[in-house]
Amino acid sequence: MTETERYTDAYASTHGRFTVVPAAYVLLRRGDEVLLQLRRGTGYYDEHWAFGAAGHVEAGESLLAGAAREASEELGVEVSADALGLLTLMHRTDGSGRPIEQRFDVFFEVGEWTGEPRLLETQKAAALEWFPLDALPEPVVPHELRVLEALRDERLEPVTLFGF
Repeated sequence: MTETERYTDAYASTHGRFTVVPAAYVLLRRGDEVLLQLRRGTGYYDEHWAFGAAGHVEAGESLLAGAAREASEELGVEVSADALGLLTLMHRTDGSGRPIEQRFDVFFEVGEWTGEPRLLETQKAAALEWFPLDALPEPVVPHELRVLEALRDERLEPVTLFGF
């Protein structure tokens, strides 16, 4: 257990609350195509396809700034906060009841960016490819697949629950 996990577990048991871990996901879109990366070497859903850029929002960082930073760090593209379109907010848990596993994932899409997307974190991903929304690869990280399928089927809700 990490120091952060010990702290959040202790906080939750003392105060009866969970700690939310916010993350920003950025989906680059080219018409009906989406840019996905193949995870590898992370220990979390390795060999699954995932949004092109995603990560935790850092302390003192706004959600939009975190999304733009992740796109830059992982894909080498510059994204304006104004260009980010909100897809959904997902409240997610893994069902373990551990406070650290209470997540708020905020999914964005963007159709305009500067630079050519490329795989920069090769220690965490093995491939970066464009896929039509109606021909997604397999497997996709389950909670991300939920968002992609809802987007494809035009039934994406403002708030999505996963694991409850």
